[in-house]
Amino acid sequence: MNDVSAAKGSLEAAIANAARLLLAQPALAAEQAAEILRVVPQFPPARLILAQARRALGDLDGALQLLEPLAREQADSALAQFELGQTLSAAGQIDRAIAAFGQANRIKPRWPDAWRALADHLDAIGDEAGADRARAAFLSSAVNDPRLRTAAAALQANDLPQAEALLRAHLKQHANDIAALRMLAEVAMRLRRLVDAQVLLERCLELAPSFAPALHQYAITLIRQGKAELARAHIEKLLAAEPGNLSYLSLKAAILAHLGEYAGSIDFYENVLKRVPSQAPLWLSYGHALKTAGRFDDGVAAYRRALALRAQYGEAYWSLANMKTFRFSPADVRVMEAALARPDLAQEDRLHFEYALGKALEDAADYAQSFVHYARGADVQRGLQPYDADETTQRVQRSKALFTPEFFARHAGAGSPQADPIFVLGMPRSGSTLLEQILASHPLVEGTMELPNVPTLAWELSDPRSGHGGRYPEALDALSADELCALGERYLADTRVQRKSAAPYFVDKMPNNFLHVGLIHLMLPKARIIDARRHPLGCCFSNFKQHFARGQNFSYSLDDLGRFYRDYVELMAHFDAVLPGRVHRVIYERMVEDPETEVRRLLDYCGLPFDERCLRFYENDRAVRTPSSEQVRQPIFRSGVDHWQNYEPWLGPLKAALGEVLDCYPDAPPFTQPSPASAGGGAR
Repeated sequence: MNDVSAAKGSLEAAIANAARLLLAQPALAAEQAAEILRVVPQFPPARLILAQARRALGDLDGALQLLEPLAREQADSALAQFELGQTLSAAGQIDRAIAAFGQANRIKPRWPDAWRALADHLDAIGDEAGADRARAAFLSSAVNDPRLRTAAAALQANDLPQAEALLRAHLKQHANDIAALRMLAEVAMRLRRLVDAQVLLERCLELAPSFAPALHQYAITLIRQGKAELARAHIEKLLAAEPGNLSYLSLKAAILAHLGEYAGSIDFYENVLKRVPSQAPLWLSYGHALKTAGRFDDGVAAYRRALALRAQYGEAYWSLANMKTFRFSPADVRVMEAALARPDLAQEDRLHFEYALGKALEDAADYAQSFVHYARGADVQRGLQPYDADETTQRVQRSKALFTPEFFARHAGAGSPQADPIFVLGMPRSGSTLLEQILASHPLVEGTMELPNVPTLAWELSDPRSGHGGRYPEALDALSADELCALGERYLADTRVQRKSAAPYFVDKMPNNFLHVGLIHLMLPKARIIDARRHPLGCCFSNFKQHFARGQNFSYSLDDLGRFYRDYVELMAHFDAVLPGRVHRVIYERMVEDPETEVRRLLDYCGLPFDERCLRFYENDRAVRTPSSEQVRQPIFRSGVDHWQNYEPWLGPLKAALGEVLDCYPDAPPFTQPSPASAGGGAR
C-alpha cells in the first residue's frame, strides 16, 4: 500500500511539474509528459499536457492526433473538449472548434473561459445572436455574487427590461461592481443605446484596465458609433495580448474598412480567411470590402463563395442584389423561390431573400411579383425595427417653433469659423452619392462617407445627463457662443480621421442630417449645406425597395415613407424661410437633364472654381460605401428617373401620404406655422 501511495504521489508531482512548465517552457513540458507516458501509457492527464505543449510549439497536427481520441474517450471532460476547441481554432477548423467549445459548456456550464471562447468564435464568424447568448452565459458564469445571478439569468433569456432594472438597483448600492457594469453595458448595446454602453464600459475599464472582454465590447461599441480610430487603438491592445484571436482580427478588418483603409481591410480579411476558409459570414464581409473598393467582380466571387458554403444564406443573395448592376440567373431565382417556400426559414434570411427576389424580378420586368416580394420583405423588417411617424412629425414641428429668425439673431456670430465641411443631406436614395462623387472629383474636395458625428452630437445634447436640459433641439437655445464654437471644433476634430488628403474641404453626406440643419448652422456657420432632392415617388419607392443595414426605419411602409418625405420637405422649407440662401438645393432630375449647368451652380455655391473632372466623376476610383457605389462609376443615365412608374399601380398609400407635396414638386407647398400647443409635444 505504501508503494502504491508513493507511486501515485510521484505521478501527481510529475504531472504538476509538467503543467507548471507549460507556459514558460513548453518543450520541457512535452519531454516531461512524454516521460510519464513511457511509464504509464495512455495516462489521460499526460496526454492532455503533451497535446497542450505541442499546440504551444506550433505542432497542431501532433496535438490533434492526441486530442481527438482523448476527447472521444473522455467525453465528460470539459477540459479535454476545451483544449480540442483551442487547437482546432488554431488549425483553422472553426466549425469544429465551436462544436467543441459548445460541448465543454454543456459538460461544465459555469466555466467562464469556455463561454468566452465560444462568444469570441461566434463573433468572428458573424453570428451576432449566438455571440450575444454566449456572452450572456459568460457573464452569468463569471458572476460570483448571488445577487447578480438573477440579472444574469434575465440577460441570458434576453429579458432586457428585467435585467436592466435589477442591474441598476444593484449599482445604486455597489457603483464600482465591474461585473454589473459590464452586464448593464451588454443590455445597453442590445437596446442600441450605444452612448450609454460606452459610458458604462469606460467606467468598467477605469476600474479594471486589463479586463479584456470589456475592452473588446468597448471597441465594438465605438465602431458602431463611427469612432473607428478610437476603436483601432483598443483592438491593437487586444491583439498585442492575443495576436491570433480571430474575433479581434475580424474586428480589426472591419475597423480599417470604416476608416476607409480598404486595402488594409482586404489584406486582414484575406489573412483571416486563409485560417478559416469555411466561414460564410467572413466571405460576406470580405465581399463588402471588395465591392466598396470598386473590385466588383472580386466582390461577386466572394459573395458566391459564401453561398457555396451556406446555400440558403439570404444576406449573401441580398448583397448580390444590392450591387445594382448585378443580374441574377434563372437558377438563382429558383433557389430563392425554394428558400422562401420553406416554413422553417429564419426571419433574417427570409427578409433578405424577399428583397433579393424582388430585385431579380424587377430586372426581369415582372413588376407585379417584384412589388409583392419587396412588400413582404418590408413587412418582416417593420416587425423587427418599429417606427413612430408621429414622433418625427412632432420633432419637425418643435424644430420649426424653435428655429425662428429671432432665435438665429440671438445666436449670430457663434460657432466655429472653419469652412471645411460640405454637408450633403436630404432623403436617402435622392442622388446624394452622385453629388458627393461630383464634389469629390474636384481637387479641393475630399469625399468621406456618411459620417455619424452630427447625430451623435445631437443625441448627447438630448441626454439629460449632458447638463443641457435633456431635450433636443431646445437645448441649443441655452448654449453660449463659446459652447457652440466648441461643438463645431469637436466635430472637425472627430472627423479628421476620415480625411486622407490635404484637400481643404470634405463632404459629409449623412442624409438624415436634414433634421440637424439648425445645429449645423449654429456650430459651423460657414459650412456649406446642400439639399439633394428627388421626385417624391421615385425617391420614396427607391427607399421602399432598399433593405438598409441599419436605421431608416421609416422606409418599410409606404405611408410612413410619404409622411417622412413630407416632414423633410416641410422642415427644409422652414429653413429656406428663416435662413434664406443658406441651403443650396439640387433637383436630381435637373442634374440628369443638364449636368453641366447644375454642376456649375453647385460649385459656385461651394465657392469652388469649375473643374472639368467634376463632369467626369465616374472616372474617380475612390471607395464608395453606399448602395449607389456602382452607379456613380458610370456616366449619368436617365433610365432610373421614371423607373418608379412601373410600380405606380401599387403606390396609392404613398401618394395619399405625400398629399400636396407630390402635386407641388419640385417646389414646396405652403406650410402653416404650428401653434405653440402643437409644437411642444413629442418625445425628445
